[in-house]
Amino acid sequence: MAHPSLKAVTLTHVRYRKGDQLGHFLAWVSLIPVFISFGGFICHFMFRRELQGMFFALGIIISQVINEFIKTSVQQDRPATCELLEMCDSHGWPSSHSQYMFFFAVYFTLLTYFRIGVLSRKQMWIAGLVVWPTAFLTMYSRVYLGYHTVAQVIAGAALGIVLGGVWFWVVNSILRSYFPAIEESGFGRWLYVKDTSHIPNVLKFEYENARAARKHVAYKRAE
Repeated sequence: MAHPSLKAVTLTHVRYRKGDQLGHFLAWVSLIPVFISFGGFICHFMFRRELQGMFFALGIIISQVINEFIKTSVQQDRPATCELLEMCDSHGWPSSHSQYMFFFAVYFTLLTYFRIGVLSRKQMWIAGLVVWPTAFLTMYSRVYLGYHTVAQVIAGAALGIVLGGVWFWVVNSILRSYFPAIEESGFGRWLYVKDTSHIPNVLKFEYENARAARKHVAYKRAE
């Protein structure tokens, strides 16, 4: 009896040449979008409940849906190495990893530049020394590991930059006016969703209010 062919879940199924230390490192780099999604945004929602963060994540989801639509429409093959990587049944243009990371880099940079939430312009070095180099490194990893051509990762990066900038404008020029209504809605009150983008220094605000609440009997925990 012939056994059906098997396919691996590709979320963390990243391959590299055995003994290639650089390839091993870049394989982990290639997983950074997964770490950001499951580690960054989920933790942010659990502990911050910020509308800016939630709409940031929503923008990345929309960006990835657009990426998948373009891939299935264009149907450009991956490089010849796709057979070794078991990826020949999926399309390569544009690279979703590159698009994800450059969307993230643009949106994060704009949040920092305009001092929205807990970010300030003093933290622009994070964008310059961490976020953007990581985006370029992720783009390079997809070519080095054989998952994409140079043209495919460049297309993904360009699309991510455009969508990141457009979505930031949509959120902060149009949707932000609805944040107070979301806060006051049943959904917002149930999940303690909030928007602190109107507060100049969120960390100082939370620090001072936490200290003040410690002295207020109404906020003290029951023994």
